[in-house]
Amino acid sequence: MTQAIALDRVWKFYGDYAALRDCTLHIQQGSCCALLGRNGAGKTTLLRILAGLTNFQRGAVTLFGEKPRADNARRQSGFLGHGIGVYEDLSARENLHFFASITASGNTAALTNQWLERVGLARVATMPVRQFSRGMRQRLALARTFIHSPKILLLDEPFTSLDDRAIAMLSELLTEARQRGATIVLSTHQLREALAIASHVALVENGRLRYTGERTQEMLDDPALLYRLHTELGTPQ
Repeated sequence: MTQAIALDRVWKFYGDYAALRDCTLHIQQGSCCALLGRNGAGKTTLLRILAGLTNFQRGAVTLFGEKPRADNARRQSGFLGHGIGVYEDLSARENLHFFASITASGNTAALTNQWLERVGLARVATMPVRQFSRGMRQRLALARTFIHSPKILLLDEPFTSLDDRAIAMLSELLTEARQRGATIVLSTHQLREALAIASHVALVENGRLRYTGERTQEMLDDPALLYRLHTELGTPQ
């Protein structure tokens, strides 16, 4: 299989503090890796490095063999971070039309309407985003992230502020993305939803990857097992 993502011995420092410590992670094309760990473990830093938004001091990172900030790597990636990343003074339709025009090919008007329907915002398409609830903004951000059918999806807590119906919608989007061959890395506290989709898991603790491997049925049956693995394994992998 083609290797989509490669981190090799990556270190990230904020001053003297090492937010990531000697992290190595290889993800094959079409895989979905659930990035798990406590708040502050380093998950967001890792995702931002993959997205080309944060520098690192040591190691190497590639997406399909290219550096994350290369034009081709950026075009093939979709990133959803803690910030929603949409324009509050524009409407939902104006936001999606703008993002489609710079990232997607084909009929941008049709794509915009399709995604407004998909995320349940068609009825409020002309409303300024500043009037949206947190959950509505998150759904719009998801549409922005998926609209150009990226080959790599980097999602930081994508289930945040979503109700049960929207969580089901996102799970469906992720399943469809995998079916078309996209590679997904997502951090989340929604363990059951993530593990139902994930093919692999990576457990981050204090900036280190304590465990990486395939998602097993035992993990799906008992998500708390993941948080016991590093003590049982003894050393990082």
